[in-house]
Amino acid sequence: MGPASLFKTLNHEDLMMRGFDLTPYRRSTVGFDRLFDLIENSARLQSTDNYPPFNIERLDEDRYRVTLAVAGFKAEEIDITAQQNLLQIVGRKAEVTDDDRSKYLHLGIANRSFERRFELADFVRVDNAGLSDGLLSVELVREIPDAMKPRKIAINGKGAVVDMAASDKNAA
Repeated sequence: MGPASLFKTLNHEDLMMRGFDLTPYRRSTVGFDRLFDLIENSARLQSTDNYPPFNIERLDEDRYRVTLAVAGFKAEEIDITAQQNLLQIVGRKAEVTDDDRSKYLHLGIANRSFERRFELADFVRVDNAGLSDGLLSVELVREIPDAMKPRKIAINGKGAVVDMAASDKNAA
């Protein structure tokens, strides 16, 4: 086996490790299409551009923060759009002209436009966003509607319903 065929074999194995074939699971489940689509899209997007770097932290049971390193961007150069199940953050920078480039001896700080998309779970909304010290922080909150929260139903109680969240808090 020559070096060229070894390279092809390794490359194929590498692709097989990165690609997930979820077809058998799709055939044996109902209603999970969105979950499988998210997994496949996530695997595909991991090989794309990683600019700007970001963190995702869990602050509380239903509170999260996405932080992007956007050094050099002003607040008016960043657009944050929240749609159902999608958070999109776009930074637009003016292109550096040749005259501007000639002033620099070294131009190593990334100063390019970007677009980042984050898939959000159901009932997650953007609570707040702030830009400080080159870090863009977007606060997210998951708020499940009252109609979707678990409820305890009384037997023979003529429709009496007990709010499970309220009864759990009272028990604690």
